[in-house]
Amino acid sequence: MTITEKILARAAGRQSVSPGDVVFAQVDKVMMHDVSGPGVIKVFSEWEKKGLKLDHIWDADRVWVTEDHFVPAADRVSAENVITLTNFTKKFGIKKHFKYGLGQYGICHTLSHEEAMVLPGEVYVGGDSHTNTTGAMGAFAAGLGHTDVAYVLMNGQIWFKVPETMRFDLVGNKPDHIMAKDIILKIIGEIGTDGANYNAMQFTGNVVKKLSMEERLTLTNMTTEAGAKNGIIEPDETTYAYLSERSDAKYAPVHGDPDARYSETFTIEVEKMEPTVARPFSPGNISAARELQSTELNKAYIGSCTGAKLEDLRVAAKVMKGRKVKIRTEVLPAAQSIYMKAMKEGLVQIFMEAGAVVGPPTCGACCGAHMGVLGKDEICISTTNRNFPGRMGHVESQTYLASPAVVAASALTGKITDPRDVGN
Repeated sequence: MTITEKILARAAGRQSVSPGDVVFAQVDKVMMHDVSGPGVIKVFSEWEKKGLKLDHIWDADRVWVTEDHFVPAADRVSAENVITLTNFTKKFGIKKHFKYGLGQYGICHTLSHEEAMVLPGEVYVGGDSHTNTTGAMGAFAAGLGHTDVAYVLMNGQIWFKVPETMRFDLVGNKPDHIMAKDIILKIIGEIGTDGANYNAMQFTGNVVKKLSMEERLTLTNMTTEAGAKNGIIEPDETTYAYLSERSDAKYAPVHGDPDARYSETFTIEVEKMEPTVARPFSPGNISAARELQSTELNKAYIGSCTGAKLEDLRVAAKVMKGRKVKIRTEVLPAAQSIYMKAMKEGLVQIFMEAGAVVGPPTCGACCGAHMGVLGKDEICISTTNRNFPGRMGHVESQTYLASPAVVAASALTGKITDPRDVGN
């Protein structure tokens, strides 16, 4: 069995499973945020009208909540959503509530690993489509809708159809100018945005072994953009070292069998890659950055669960150090802890001296809600993960997706730029 199949088999209390099997799996962790949480609470209200009242949840210690999409509150509705969520967590004794303005908080898909909320071998579900991110920890991580999250909160389990597993072997020597964002955009460009529908995307190969934990998380994050049920990387010493800095919790890692069957296997020769950009309006619409160097920009955005981890900020700061940006540039670290580390390392000073604005952790600009939305006809290059019409603002704006290195280089020139073309 593959690692995905083994995790689901264990969670379902079965010796083995096969792709296509339907299993009821015990859930280890469940997450809600300030958008999905109120939606789940509304489901409970509808159920109560039909006579099914929620007196207690399955296990408050396995539930965690973050405020990330509409913080700082964008309007009265978003402020009231936070109040609704706070009342719910108090009522049911959910203590892991990362509240904006009270110390550590941030984007849910960053806190999941930054705070070691999810561990290898676990089944983790969340009320957000990019829950896939945390599969880089060696967990089965998948997003669910409001009704399914409500069911998990009541029962501690949920059904899954066991997905087929697609294997992506990343081989060769990774050039310094290539980041995980380039790799996953290249893969999506090859298989399409529906190329992994309800499949597990597993990443392996010598390049993956050498990738940092944060770069691995970028790979699994964007499996969502290929339609995958989950993305996953088998845990190794890099995983264990990362976790040991954040938690002393016990866990039972899972590894796939050497003879596991994969529905398809792709070999990605990373050393031949170029810095890659996804053009509007699809993550699969890719080009080399140098092919787009005449594209003029209005904004550069370095943020989100995909592109504002500490290592992302380090790479961007290295490109921008001692230079000035030519377009509106915003840098939003993905969590308060990352923001503080970036300050201590001098990264925030580099960004501000370059002319960029550094703001609080939030999903606001990424999802086109607030904190920097695009206006009509504006063009942005962004470290985020989606670029469909209207994703970051006006439906007639345009978003190009790229790595932190490409975005930082482009901020300096005002045009889409390969980081190799701005020098050291």
